[in-house]
Amino acid sequence: MVPLLPTWVLINHCALSFPMAFLTAYVLFFATLFTSIVAYRLSSFHPLAKYPGPIMCKISQLWTVLVYSRGKGHHYRKMLHDQYGPIVRIGPNELSVTEKDMLPYILGSQGMPKGPLFEGRRMTSVSQKDTEHFNLIATRDLQRHAVLRKAWSRAFADAPLRDYEELMLARARQLIHTLKTICEKQGGVGGVDVASWIDYFTFDFMGDMAFGGGFELMRDGDSERLLSNMAMSLYYACLCQAVPWFSPVLRKLPYVGEPIRAFGSFAFKLAKIRYDQEPDKKDLFYHMIAAYRADSQESPFTLILSNSLLAIVAGADTTATVLKNTIFYLLTNPAYYARLREEVDAAFPPTETSALDTRILPSLPFLNAVINEVLRLQPPVSTTLQRAPARGTKGKLVGTHYIKEGTHIQVPPYVLHRDPRYFYPRPDEFWPDRWILGTSDSAEFVLDRSAFIPFSMGPANCAGKSLAMLELRAVVSMFIMHFDMEFGDNFDPRVWMESLKDFFVLECGKLMVKLRVRKRKGFEL
Repeated sequence: MVPLLPTWVLINHCALSFPMAFLTAYVLFFATLFTSIVAYRLSSFHPLAKYPGPIMCKISQLWTVLVYSRGKGHHYRKMLHDQYGPIVRIGPNELSVTEKDMLPYILGSQGMPKGPLFEGRRMTSVSQKDTEHFNLIATRDLQRHAVLRKAWSRAFADAPLRDYEELMLARARQLIHTLKTICEKQGGVGGVDVASWIDYFTFDFMGDMAFGGGFELMRDGDSERLLSNMAMSLYYACLCQAVPWFSPVLRKLPYVGEPIRAFGSFAFKLAKIRYDQEPDKKDLFYHMIAAYRADSQESPFTLILSNSLLAIVAGADTTATVLKNTIFYLLTNPAYYARLREEVDAAFPPTETSALDTRILPSLPFLNAVINEVLRLQPPVSTTLQRAPARGTKGKLVGTHYIKEGTHIQVPPYVLHRDPRYFYPRPDEFWPDRWILGTSDSAEFVLDRSAFIPFSMGPANCAGKSLAMLELRAVVSMFIMHFDMEFGDNFDPRVWMESLKDFFVLECGKLMVKLRVRKRKGFEL
C-alpha cells in the first residue's frame, strides 16, 4: 500500500524531494499503524482488557517468542500466574487459565477445538488441507477430530496394546542387557549418560511400534542425527507456535530450516516405507488403517504421513522425558529410591526365574505414586494445551467468561500441577506420598485429581496414555531390579534442573549415572 496523499502533501507543502517525501510518508504511515495497534491492544476497548497481564504480552506475540526461545516458558508462565492470578492475558488475543472449574469448558467434553498454535508446529510438506483432514493433533474441526480419534482409540484398545507390550518389553530387555554389558566392560561400575540411552530405547521402540521397525540406535548409535534433528525441529516449532504464520517461511529458510526439512523428510520416508510394505508384527498403523477403513474408503497413505511426526514425538520424546526425570528424582531422594526398591523386590523376589509380569505393576502403590509425582512436577507438555472457539461460532461461554472467536486459551499443566489450591502441602516438592494419602480428609491436605492433567483431558487427551503408563512402570521397575544406581562423580542436580527446557515438549540434558549390576539370584531378563 502506497501512502500517496501524505507523499503529495510533503512534496507540495514541505518542499521535500519525491524520494524523501515517499520515505517520510512510509515511516509516518507505519508508525501511525503500529501506534494505533498498540493503543487498541492496551485500551479498555479490547475484548480482553479486563484480564491482567504484562504489557509486553498484551502488545505482541513476539515477546512470547523471545521468552520461549530461552526454554523457560514454563517458569515464566508460573511467575505470571503467581503475580496475576488464575487467569492471565499472555498475548494480544490469548489467555492462560489455571482455574480448575473452567477446564471442562476448555479441554473437556464441553470444550473447544484446537487453537491455531498447532498450525505453527507443522514440520512436513503435507498440505494444510491434508493436515486438517488427517492429523489428529492439528485437526480443528470437532467432528473430523472425532472420526480420527475413533481410529486412534481402536489402535490403543486392549488387543493392540498387547502387541505393543511385546515389542516394548523386547526393547526394554535389550536396553538392560546393553547397560549390563557396559558395566562389565568398565569393571563392574558403568558410568553412563542414562538420558541418551533412554532416548535410544524409546526411539527404537517407537520405530517398532509405529513403523514396523527400522531403528537400532541402542546397537548402532545415532549416526544420522535423528535425535538432534528432532530436538531442533521441536525448538523451531516451539517458536512458531506463537506466530503460526511464520512456520512455512521458516521451513524454507536456508540453514535455519534445514533441521526441520530433514526431520520432515525423515517422517515422509518412514511413512512411504511403512505404506509400501506390511510389517512382520501388527504395529500402530496396522491397527489404525484397519480401524479407519472400517469407516472410510479414503487412501491410508495420507493418514500415515500426516500422523508420522505425532507418532514419533509422542511415542519417543515425551515418554523418554518422564523416564529420565523419574530416575533423577529417585536418585535425588535416596529414601524414596530405597522404598521403591523394597516394593519392587517384594513383588518380584530375587529367587524368581520368571521375567517381569506387567500385570502386577498397576497394583504397586509406591511405584505408581512416584510416576504420578514426576508427571505432576514435570509434565512432558508443560504449557501449551491450547483451545479456541470453533470458527464461525462468534464465541463460547467458558464457565462465567464469554470468549469471543479469535481469542485463544492455553492451560499450562506445569503451573496447574503446582497450584496449592489443588496440591497441598509442598506443591513444588517431590513428595510421592501425596498420592498414597489421597483419601485423607484433613483440611491440611489437598489432592485434587481433577486438576491432574499430564495427558491432557477430554476428547483430545493422549490416545496412548495406557501404553505410556505401561512403558513407564515396566522400564522403571527393570532399572530398579537390575541395577544399583547413583549419580556420577561431580554430577550437579542443579545443572539437570537448569537443563529442562520447555520447547513444545520438555527437553532434558545429560544424566550421568553410575550403574552396578544387582546380584539377584536366578532372576532372568
